Amino acid sequence: MSGTLYLVATPIGNLEDMTFRAVRILKEVDLIACEDTRTSRPLLSHFEIHTPVTSYHEFNKIEKAGELLEKLMGGASIAVITDAGTPGISDPGEELCAMCTEAEIDVVPVPGAAAAIAAVTSSGLSCRRFAFEAFLPKDKKKRRRILEELKAESRTIIIYEAPHHLKDTLKELHEALGDRRVSLARELTKVHEEHLLMKLSEALDYYEKNDPRGEYVLVIEGKSSKELEAEARALWEDLSIEEHMEKYLSQGMDKKEAMKAVAKDRGVSKRDIYQQLIK
Repeated sequence: MSGTLYLVATPIGNLEDMTFRAVRILKEVDLIACEDTRTSRPLLSHFEIHTPVTSYHEFNKIEKAGELLEKLMGGASIAVITDAGTPGISDPGEELCAMCTEAEIDVVPVPGAAAAIAAVTSSGLSCRRFAFEAFLPKDKKKRRRILEELKAESRTIIIYEAPHHLKDTLKELHEALGDRRVSLARELTKVHEEHLLMKLSEALDYYEKNDPRGEYVLVIEGKSSKELEAEARALWEDLSIEEHMEKYLSQGMDKKEAMKAVAKDRGVSKRDIYQQLIK
């Protein structure tokens, strides 16, 4: 019988956010795979957890995942924890989880704190639909591509950022997305926790006068439906109906489908489009 992999969430600051179940699981498993054993030791000591630990982090996640998988297939139960929050959310755990799923080994989540969820639910912005981007790529080409994709994003956007990169990231977001509202959640669940809701331009001004401190979660307002509709109209409003039709016909639509699409774009009936075309 193979063992079980547990993805155990740990506090993102306040130790009181550790769940009873998380403590029990960490005491019962055969091994705990930690993102950084030095960071995890105080947490484990605080809850009197004496289970053996091993390191499992960004730089050994592929090689070490293979070793952990062998132990699981041999019947061991293993818990994965990160420095803070939920494994797999911008932290190690995703690769091992995928390997275990492929090998038909049980993967059990032990839910708890997650900075992204804490930030979006307390942001004052819509949290019904959101897009989680974690840290933007460091590679300039990939970063530009992601920012370009986010321009049309109507969902609330969640981004992580370190204090020493915050000003540059706010500037890039302002240039790419326009002056949207942003909630800046800092040091979540810790002593100096802070939430600021303002426009991106206001955030740029604020941090010119105040040095960023602590880890940030940026929650950015998505593009409104009115903006999206205005942009869609701008694509066809200078086109004649014939040119508008040709746009859809060139995409493989038949005439009936194209007329329906043109009518929807222009906010008129399909009959109106037909009458205009036969004229």
